Amino acid sequence: MCSPRGQSPLGARFTPARRDELLAALRDFPDVLVVEDDHNAEITGADAVTLASGGLPRWAQVRTVSKHLGIDLRWAALACDPATLARHDGRMLLTSGWVSHILQVTVADLLADPAVTRLVADASRTYTTRRDALRAALEEHGIASHGASGLNVWVPVRDESAVVNALRTRDWWTAAGTRFRIASPPGVRVTTATLTPEESTLLAADLADALAESQAVYGG
Repeated sequence: MCSPRGQSPLGARFTPARRDELLAALRDFPDVLVVEDDHNAEITGADAVTLASGGLPRWAQVRTVSKHLGIDLRWAALACDPATLARHDGRMLLTSGWVSHILQVTVADLLADPAVTRLVADASRTYTTRRDALRAALEEHGIASHGASGLNVWVPVRDESAVVNALRTRDWWTAAGTRFRIASPPGVRVTTATLTPEESTLLAADLADALAESQAVYGG
């Protein structure tokens, strides 16, 4: 299972070169089902570079409208190979698979509405601007970060708890990376969806102070 763009928490996305490397590795394992969770495709600020288009024998791509139209619509679309589709349909016969017709019609109308399409495109550009603004502000303080797509920026740190708590005292709420990682180095996730460029400047300065404080404590 993977997210081709807007991956949380790193904000990573597939490049064509990375996609080709993964496809080459997967061709030795034709029984593996590859599921792409492209959950916020319309607002990631990145083009689609997918494994699903690479001719794999077993694949599925899922898209939802939760991120750009509303989580309460509870609607998702699935595209997949014929065998996976048959297994999916068989499972749905045994479980509760009914989705409200009202919700289905609402989603269909929203997806077909040019005004909504323009609004979502504007939102995508705004999210990209805000994500890039934070990364630029962090770079001015010499702070490394990751975030090529999506709504989050990942900042590597030495002590997650110290940084999160230090930022909280400055009225910034960030997520410690421990819940997102297994063997990766520590870091904090910053969600930039509502963070204006002006606020990014303030946050970057406070984060620089928090990093200095946490490193001093960590080293002492």
